[in-house]
Amino acid sequence: MPASKRFLPPEAVKRVQRLELRARHIVEGFLSGAHRSPYFGQSVEFVQHRQYVPGDDVRHVDWKVWARQDRLVIKQYEEDTNLRCSLLIDSSASMSYGPPGETKFEYAATLAACLALLVLKQQDAVGSLLFDQQVRGRVPMRTSQKHLTDILVSLDNAQPAEKTDLDSVFKDVVQTFPRRGLMVLISDLLGAEESSLRGIDTLRRAGHDVMILHVLHDDEIDFPFNDPTRFEGLESEMHLTCNPRSLREGYLEALERFLDRVRRACAASSSDYILVRTSEAPDAVLSRILSSRMHSVRR
Repeated sequence: MPASKRFLPPEAVKRVQRLELRARHIVEGFLSGAHRSPYFGQSVEFVQHRQYVPGDDVRHVDWKVWARQDRLVIKQYEEDTNLRCSLLIDSSASMSYGPPGETKFEYAATLAACLALLVLKQQDAVGSLLFDQQVRGRVPMRTSQKHLTDILVSLDNAQPAEKTDLDSVFKDVVQTFPRRGLMVLISDLLGAEESSLRGIDTLRRAGHDVMILHVLHDDEIDFPFNDPTRFEGLESEMHLTCNPRSLREGYLEALERFLDRVRRACAASSSDYILVRTSEAPDAVLSRILSSRMHSVRR
């Protein structure tokens, strides 16, 4: 048994077991209503060209080669049915927002646990990586059902802190995972917008398939504050005491501009993007993820 599990205190074991039970309950409920398989699709990789012969499907002709060399060739592919899924979970300080038991990080951990369980049920490989401005926890790729516990322990050991720097973290990820696969980023993307968007592009340019689960608390989306409030930065020392009603309109406009920049950046890099509220039922999020993946695989 790995030391990370052997030396867990009893209360930590209970937390891990609760997270596993919750994930299994969510996934089993989700799968009971899902009839299409595979859950995440399969990657298809280009292998080589061959000479065109009459009767070949013209949809597989490489027209770029024809334009350059004035000859017709067919693109051949090799189906890679073994999905390699990396769960990249943001554990920076901003993810700690929310009441105890309902923070953005705890919601993100639940989503990560559900996705890990889904991938393992599909008999594919899954690993996880926790980060803020650097990598804080890493679980390698495995296909064993027992591997789920290692991921859950890593999530339970995380303590959201420090600032976010996806740019430097993802350069590390690209070196760690040179073989192409599905990268699922679960983050609020707050704290360092430019580096976050550069980081996403870094993964795509390395050939990875990228999905962003943009997790935001309902308070951050709706700004429901009315009484005089002190706002404190979680990744800075800034604070502001004010009447929030006077800020609401400007805040919501700024939020929409931020979301629009993120959506545009994801679209430009051909990355799947899903905005997730912490009040949204996890099984509903899984349904949206599956729908997005099927659309990407067909595309």
